[in-house]
Amino acid sequence: MSYPPTILVFDSGLGGLTVLREIVRARPDAHYVYVADDAFFPYGHHGEDQIIARVVPLIGELIASHAPDLVVIACNTASTLVMSHLRHAYQVPFVGTVPAIKPACASSKTKRVSVLGTKGTVKREYTKRLIADFAQGCEVTLVGSAELASLAESALSGNDVSDEDIAAELAPCFVGKDASDAHRTDTVVLACTHYPLLLDRLVQLAPWPVDWIDPAPAIARRVSDLLGPANGPTDQAGAEMIFTSKRPHTLSQALMPFFGGRVPA
Repeated sequence: MSYPPTILVFDSGLGGLTVLREIVRARPDAHYVYVADDAFFPYGHHGEDQIIARVVPLIGELIASHAPDLVVIACNTASTLVMSHLRHAYQVPFVGTVPAIKPACASSKTKRVSVLGTKGTVKREYTKRLIADFAQGCEVTLVGSAELASLAESALSGNDVSDEDIAAELAPCFVGKDASDAHRTDTVVLACTHYPLLLDRLVQLAPWPVDWIDPAPAIARRVSDLLGPANGPTDQAGAEMIFTSKRPHTLSQALMPFFGGRVPA
């Protein structure tokens, strides 16, 4: 493995930055290449075969160009479809992002959990198998949002996003009368990496408090385990930001916190 190790983080857009942030905290020694496939965003609007045909060869091109030591697919929609194809096609270690249904159901007190994802993610057989295997007696509500990922991207880009628009996407997650209902939803799985970008707003707009389950910390732990111990300086590590549309990014200040304070090239 090279040093510093190169980690390629791939997403349909900017949502994977929430995963990147946790990985950088765990591995500040690594060099990061973040790729936003904005030319094909949002993935939830494409069919399964289209996503596979798009992502698998694109990842191959990125591996050839950047020689990463590890690739993170920081997108639930893509991960539920392409991980087996990627592992078959390429020798690089891969870490995917899948709905955190197991820990959510294990921790729920009311046994009512909602999974908030894109329409594509919540309809996947992969997601339904996770529920069948790990629901642990919980009633799981699948909520497919058509717009929340785009709203998150817009907000990160500095645009005004109304409370009403966010609340409309969030409302179906909350099953029950009110906070006193013993059978109300008490846990929401954020099954799209874009959604933690809006977490403060989600907490504010929720009709009652719930636990929000973000898989990013667990992904960061898995990445660090696969890379092995960090045993070198961090001042050699850098960061790159790539948009597949080839547009130049103008978000350096907004992106720096996700890259651990580095300015992405």
